[in-house]
Amino acid sequence: MKKLLFVVLAVASTLSLAAQDSTEVKKTKEKTDWSKVKLTNRSNDHFMLQLGYNGWSGIPDTINAGGISRSFNAYFMFDLPFKTDPRFSVGIGAGVGTDNFFLNKTTVDIRGQYNNELSFKNVADTNNYKKYKIATAYLEAPIELRFQADPTKKNSFKAAIGGKVGTLVSASSKGKTLRNKNGGTILNGTVQEHSKRFFNGTRLQVTGRVGWGAFSLYGSYQFNAFIKEGSGPDIRPFQIGINISGL
Repeated sequence: MKKLLFVVLAVASTLSLAAQDSTEVKKTKEKTDWSKVKLTNRSNDHFMLQLGYNGWSGIPDTINAGGISRSFNAYFMFDLPFKTDPRFSVGIGAGVGTDNFFLNKTTVDIRGQYNNELSFKNVADTNNYKKYKIATAYLEAPIELRFQADPTKKNSFKAAIGGKVGTLVSASSKGKTLRNKNGGTILNGTVQEHSKRFFNGTRLQVTGRVGWGAFSLYGSYQFNAFIKEGSGPDIRPFQIGINISGL
């Protein structure tokens, strides 16, 4: 009886080990060799369009933000997948970035006519504009380290981290519909001034995005000062919004 029990236990152990080996072989066979996968359906994200909220961090309490400030960016990108694992790639390209930051009952001496700095004036108790904003535009060169969960499909999980270098091409202030302090209209129309005098000519940003297929959420943060040192408050713009990519 003991011998029979020993034989049964030995056979059971052998079968169990064989089953484990079979499972491990099966798992090994199922593992994808990404270096040999054909990427005919791979989404390279050559074009990227971004629409987002534009905020200022470090803004003083004396500056009254108003409305929904926004940004729009458009880029053409080259996508360079890793040969050993095309789920990872590097994206480099060029494009434009535009920002609009709205102020409430506040004006800006953007040309420095009265001060040698970018001064913000509260005009709540006098004539003011119904809408007032600072607008900037940059030529930008983004770079990303990208990850795509399944590069053989057009729609799959995507994520990217990177940065952007930009050069300022225009800066302006724009006021629309001049009113008195009680809200009565004095003049319909717009007043616009242009000057890059007080703004840093170079913008350096860190970026990130995560999403599925052609749609993702993106974020960026400018880690160098928006306004030149000694010319105004230490403001660092940031963006949060929707990214649409394709081709």
